[in-house]
Amino acid sequence: MSLASAERSGKTLRILVIEDERKLAAAIAEGLEGNGCEVTLAESGEAGIRQLHHSAFDLVLLDIMLPRMGGLETLREMRRNGFRTPVLILTSRGSVDDRVRGLDAGADDYLVKPFAFPELLARVRALHRRSNPATTSVLELADLKMDVSGRVAARGNMTLDLTGREFDLLEYLLLNSGSVVSREMVARDVWKTTVRYTSLDNVIDVHIARIRKKLDDPFPVKLLHTVRGLGFVLRQAEEE
Repeated sequence: MSLASAERSGKTLRILVIEDERKLAAAIAEGLEGNGCEVTLAESGEAGIRQLHHSAFDLVLLDIMLPRMGGLETLREMRRNGFRTPVLILTSRGSVDDRVRGLDAGADDYLVKPFAFPELLARVRALHRRSNPATTSVLELADLKMDVSGRVAARGNMTLDLTGREFDLLEYLLLNSGSVVSREMVARDVWKTTVRYTSLDNVIDVHIARIRKKLDDPFPVKLLHTVRGLGFVLRQAEEE
């Protein structure tokens, strides 16, 4: 399945991966290409800058620990040269200070290594949506249809009576349909907090249960599934 937002726009997402760890870079490229993206690899900041001058990209995945020209220096050089391409930093440094330095240097998001590939896909989708908001006005999966701008969701001929938070959560699940979404991802991207605590996990579970009751209970085919120990996924499945 291709990335949902790129698929709706009819456009292949072009991604530059600047990463000197060859095995990791190859694995990222394989996963992204398997999801409908076109990937170019660069093993250094200098090579990445040359690629940006040579070709247009929709997104850059940038490792921080690069030889010679480091990731933050590469990012600053990109911005000095006028490149406004969204940048997702890949880093083994997960402290708040490290994240702030990356964002202050011009990054749009960060992902701490080691990471799960579904989360990388979710971050790529989010950055693409942010830079291409018009492509996400209507979301669909099976007989579920969501008008994001009008904030209306319906399954079949039945309008779903969702609260504001339930709508945001269902939209997030739908944008990441087919990929498992963890509670940590929901806390960060829907509740907008990086602090995990048990009571918030419980609140998320309650909202999932309410959405499932409205979305799935009246229908034989279930769309919202719990993946034990990992999180939740919205996908079409056989009748249960």
